Amino acid sequence: MNVRRLIPRSALAGAVALGAVTLSACGGTSGAADKGSDGKLDVVASFYPMQYLAEQIGGAHVAVDTLTKPGVEPHDLELKPRQIGELGEADVVLYLKGIQPAVDDAIAQAGVKNTVDAATLTTLEKHGAEVGHDHGSEEAGHDHGSEAGGDPHIWLDPVKYAEVAKGVGAALEKADPDHAADYRKNTDALVKKLGDLDTAFETGLKNTATKTFVTTHSAFGYLAERYGLDQEGISGVDPESEPSPARIKEIQDIAKKDKVTTVFFETLASDKTAKTLAGDTGLKTDVLDPLEGITDKSKGDDYIEVMQSNLAALQKALGAK
Repeated sequence: MNVRRLIPRSALAGAVALGAVTLSACGGTSGAADKGSDGKLDVVASFYPMQYLAEQIGGAHVAVDTLTKPGVEPHDLELKPRQIGELGEADVVLYLKGIQPAVDDAIAQAGVKNTVDAATLTTLEKHGAEVGHDHGSEEAGHDHGSEAGGDPHIWLDPVKYAEVAKGVGAALEKADPDHAADYRKNTDALVKKLGDLDTAFETGLKNTATKTFVTTHSAFGYLAERYGLDQEGISGVDPESEPSPARIKEIQDIAKKDKVTTVFFETLASDKTAKTLAGDTGLKTDVLDPLEGITDKSKGDDYIEVMQSNLAALQKALGAK
């Protein structure tokens, strides 16, 4: 079985005040970066949620490259020597510690002056057994910070993602003071879009027949908590792992008790587990996208559109009124 490892090899940085930025000054005390030959700030993002922030906030002043190409499962990413070399040449590196161990290791060694860890820009929370997510199982290969006490899937909560956006904006302002006003304007525009998205989720999920949803990838703890839902993750939290007979029985009981209709799976992994469970429980299957990458299979072209698709899927599955 191909088991994922999402665990940070070192503890996640503790949460800091809203808008604070982690900047490692390996090349001097000034945060200002030396721009590329095209006059743009070269930003390397670890995976799509970080790429989206860099592009939305940086606008025309940045050239963004991502270490995780479309269609690549980010947790299993292995970096090529060329990518590691390019990482060291970046003006700004934007990543989320705890999601991609290979990236965490490479960034620690790269010595980039302006390194932004999104995990420090909001408050991380635990999402453990109460949401069907075993944080302590090495065998499951999916321990979201039992040492650090934080689930890193912060981008799936529009409110927390907006907090991260503010921190990223501050980091770009510091790295490129000449365009600080534009970064600030773009940050404000993105925060407003995320606020509208939050409102849509809040109103769209306020009145539903059930509050429980089942997912093969227990990435939605923040989203569930934000909107008063209950996430039930299949054991072995790897979306492609086989649920145990005991867990299938447990899901059957939960589905009956809480009027669950749907087992959700994700776009970047096989739907085998979801179909197996659905077949055994008489449930339907649908996509709930953890937004770790955008591909031609994604139900939307960017973060906002895919999140809107997620909202529609949840409304349908939960029986929104």
